[in-house]
Amino acid sequence: MNYIQDNDNTDIMNYYTKTDNIVSDMQKIIEFSREKAYQLVNLALLQRNWLIGYRIAEEELQGECRAEYGAEVIKNLSKELTGIYGKGFTKSNLYSFYSFYKYFPEIFHAASGKSGSLLSWTHYRSLIQVKDEKARQWYEKEAYEQTWSVRTLQRNIASQYYYRMLKTQNQQAVESEMKEITAPYQNDKLEYVKNPVIAEFLGLSYNTDFTENDLESCILSNLQKFLMELGKGYAFVARQQHIKTEKQDYFIDLVFYNYILKCFVLIDLKTEKITHQDVGQMDMYIRMYDEIKRSEGDNPTMGIVLCSETDEDIARYSILHGNEQLFASKYKLYLPTEEELKAEIETQKAMFLLQQKEKDSFDI
Repeated sequence: MNYIQDNDNTDIMNYYTKTDNIVSDMQKIIEFSREKAYQLVNLALLQRNWLIGYRIAEEELQGECRAEYGAEVIKNLSKELTGIYGKGFTKSNLYSFYSFYKYFPEIFHAASGKSGSLLSWTHYRSLIQVKDEKARQWYEKEAYEQTWSVRTLQRNIASQYYYRMLKTQNQQAVESEMKEITAPYQNDKLEYVKNPVIAEFLGLSYNTDFTENDLESCILSNLQKFLMELGKGYAFVARQQHIKTEKQDYFIDLVFYNYILKCFVLIDLKTEKITHQDVGQMDMYIRMYDEIKRSEGDNPTMGIVLCSETDEDIARYSILHGNEQLFASKYKLYLPTEEELKAEIETQKAMFLLQQKEKDSFDI
């Protein structure tokens, strides 16, 4: 299914009309310009990824399903392109570009010769995970017509929304439930700015400020200093470190390497009550770190999930099954205790609230 937009009438100079409200006029100009800029960047990104997929499939693989040869081509391409451009050209990404072309071969073949898909690359990256062609086309159509955010699309695919809509006798109830659950995902006007794929495409550094609110940023900044000052072997590695699976992007709040324990320590902060899903997500981070970052001689990666609720601050340690004995005998000597972490979070929250009160008083 193709969604082609005629761009001739979308120039900002033609769009602008003067009204009696100057603030409203300014808002229209600014918001239209942002949207137009994103559409142009997104279109270029889609075209790049489609053409890379086309080149791999039609030129290098000559349209044949030669798995062994194709794997070698992609492996070599990933190495060469990463050496030249840095991030964005992993083997996983190149396979995604290849799948994008295979699943959407006609997406840029409009009669008018123009193309302007309103779905983002991250939408399509989610869609290519859907192997059922009818389901994939339905999700694409609904995402476009209902202006689903990427998170809404990902949630609906994961929850089998298409198949549930087919089977139910009350589609309205299923749709209403979906809209209620995904409402928070639809209100993020800066979703495209936060998208690390856009930053990678433009060759820019990803801005972590967009992923944190003021309280989170304050707590994380001071936790970073706190751990470094413990004197227990912590070396800072990264903040808001971007890792991704085939379906989703994730950000680890803080990453350290402890040179006494010889292991990575991952920290994730939650502003709501810790759930089993949070612990499961941390276990996924640990598994990915052990697979990608852990070197010979390193001990298993350690994870700490922190909760900063209004009434209660807690910490939970996470380590993959089979390594519990190592944690009990060795890690405990060099990791901060739950009490230390709780006290530090509470201290930073109190300081933050005081600063906010002072700021509010000054603004008045």
